Formats: sequence, structure tokens, C-alpha cells
Amino acid sequence: MTDSPTDALAFFRQSCGRWRSRRSSHHLLHRRAEAGSSFIEVVSLGPKDSRLIAIATLHGQDPTGLVGGCQVRWSGSMAWDKVGEAHEGESVFGLIPTDDLGREGLLLRDRGYAETAPVAGRFAMDSHGELLLTTNYETMSSVERFSFLGPNVRLRSSTVEGLSNTASFCIETRLVNDETGESPLASSAQGTAGAVPGPTITPSQAKLPLSPLGW
Repeated sequence: MTDSPTDALAFFRQSCGRWRSRRSSHHLLHRRAEAGSSFIEVVSLGPKDSRLIAIATLHGQDPTGLVGGCQVRWSGSMAWDKVGEAHEGESVFGLIPTDDLGREGLLLRDRGYAETAPVAGRFAMDSHGELLLTTNYETMSSVERFSFLGPNVRLRSSTVEGLSNTASFCIETRLVNDETGESPLASSAQGTAGAVPGPTITPSQAKLPLSPLGW
């Protein structure tokens, strides 16, 4: 067990690097589970980064309150994807603490829905060093919990309530010394040909909120 991060900024800095994520999503409406995987890259950004200043201004917040943030890129696939379909993208988020310890505050993102709509959430850390993120959207809300089992293993769970009710769990492992032998984000996930097709997902159900630490 690694030492618990002392504040939210330290938590996200510990998340910097390249990760392989294994995901199980449970679609409550269809009563079925869907497996997926993705590669995630997280890069730390300083509080003076022009992208973070722009995000704070967009959300009507004082940029001087920023303590830092991250840029996140991802490439992934899910079992119910159609042939050739992939999930790729990138997002930027900034942190504005609302307490003296930096353990609670606002997380401002340039992307929340698949249509890249900006969104703001609230973060809070518990006594075990786990980070809880709550985000309210126009038609749904999400709760995400992040924790480290060690320096190279991270857990992520989430629930979404609203137009689409889902629960997801991810186990994420850090990629050390380019262990894959290739750049995962340079080549898209190659779909899931031969996978058992899942039920049809409507456009409104597909607009799941993106996690700040990757799709």
C-alpha cells in the first residue's frame, strides 16, 4: 500500500503517467454487463497553464484559485462496439480548492458529455486518501471514487443516475518502461469483431459523463 496523497493535487499528480484500464460496466436498464479496456495518459499542468485559465474563466471562477490540473488522453473499446468503432479523445481539467488543506473543492473540465460540453464537479478526499468526485448534469448525475492500491495500481468505481443508469468498476495498472512495446494512444483500439453483440443503446443513453482520469 502506497502512502496516501495528502491533498487532491497530490492525488492527481500520482495519477500522471500511462495506464491500462480494464472496465466492467453494468447497464441496469438492460440487466447486462459489458466489458471494456482502454489506454490512458495523464500529464500534469501548472496553475498558470493557459488552458486551465481559460477553463476557470469559462466557468466563472477566479483563475488565481487554480492550484494545477491535468491533460488526459485515452483510446479504448467496449464489448458492444460495432466493428471499427472506437473511443478516443482528450480532456483538460483544473482544480480550485475550497478549503485550506486542498482536500475539497471544484474540479473544472472542458469536457463532460461526449459532445465535449464543459462541466464542473466537486471533489473531496476521505480519511483513507480516496478521492470522491460528484458531478451534476442537466439530465443525470454521477458519483466516482478513486483509490490507489499501490503506486502502480488504481481502482475506479462510478455510478450514473438519470437517463442512463449504470455502474462501472475499473482496475487500472501503470505502464512502466513502455512495457507494451508500442504507443497505445498512437493506434486506436481495434474494435471487438466476433464479440457477442449487446442491446441497442440510444443516443441519450450513450451520453455518459466522462471521468476526469480517462474514458
